[in-house]
Amino acid sequence: MLNYNIRGENIEVTPAIREYVEKKIDKLERYFNDTPDANVHVNLKVYNDKQTKAEVTIPMPRLTLRAEERHEDLYAAVDLILDKLERQIRKHKTKVNRKFREKTNEPEFFATTVDPEHGIEELEPVSVGTDEDDSEFDIVRTKTFNLKPMDSEEAVLQMNMLGHNFYVFTDAESDGTNIVYKRKDGKYGLIETAE
Repeated sequence: MLNYNIRGENIEVTPAIREYVEKKIDKLERYFNDTPDANVHVNLKVYNDKQTKAEVTIPMPRLTLRAEERHEDLYAAVDLILDKLERQIRKHKTKVNRKFREKTNEPEFFATTVDPEHGIEELEPVSVGTDEDDSEFDIVRTKTFNLKPMDSEEAVLQMNMLGHNFYVFTDAESDGTNIVYKRKDGKYGLIETAE
């Protein structure tokens, strides 16, 4: 069952907007063998230039679906997000199902067929190559480095000095492994790990 947490920034989430978002995202349920229990986090934002941004994050056990889209029309942004999430599922369906079988001996996570109103449609992967082609996930380089204890400001400084978009470090205060990263808007984000 999908539970919705819809928030608006510079926009009131009206019942019509809520209903539209839920109706669209509920369409994803057809891609799963069993409807997952998941909280759907939807953030809607309107900028000063009247552009809207919609973000959808669906954290599930061992898998997170996420997409964001900017558009002049909020409803169009939600439509585009649904398209992105469907492409993600189609592209990675075979690999995710295989990993679930290998690691957990559970039935496949994604359904192999869906019933779009009348009839059966086979879900074909969107990626180029065969279903067994894992070349897009090949690790071509490995780096090893020591995690130096520091605070997040020092980590941002180190990241900028290296010219990277992210930096992994040990938080000097909590002793946890954290990540700082550069956001698309030029600001910085911090990911804190929890045990």
